[in-house]
Amino acid sequence: MTRFRFKFSAAAARRMILGAAATGALLAAGSAPAFASVGFGSLFLDGAVVGTTVVPAPVPAGSGLDPFYHVNNGAPGQLGIAGVGPGDGAYHGGDWEFFSVTFKTAPYLLTSGDAVMGAAARGDVMVVRVPSKDFRCPVTGS
Repeated sequence: MTRFRFKFSAAAARRMILGAAATGALLAAGSAPAFASVGFGSLFLDGAVVGTTVVPAPVPAGSGLDPFYHVNNGAPGQLGIAGVGPGDGAYHGGDWEFFSVTFKTAPYLLTSGDAVMGAAARGDVMVVRVPSKDFRCPVTGS
């Protein structure tokens, strides 16, 4: 039977501990809302596709400030929708207040907060605020 002995420097031990902590953080991020990975870091903002940070972070329930719309039963190609973004006076860095959007009619692509509100006004969708799903995920651009 062969025995292996490893010697670690203090720096190597710190790297291992930090690596384990980072792995734990990534696993914890896996418990973030399921929509977090939808679109692979992309969402709609004012009709354009923009990027987001890869790993969103939770925020206290009900504390989101920027409207984010998650479409449950949308058309093919539907991404999450940011109601505001960088350059908008009301943008708080992607501190999202989560809204669930469900089509009551045949789904079609929604690409802006205004489109969501228009669909709701027509009765095509139901929009429900879900404070427990608020999260942080800044927009990084296109």
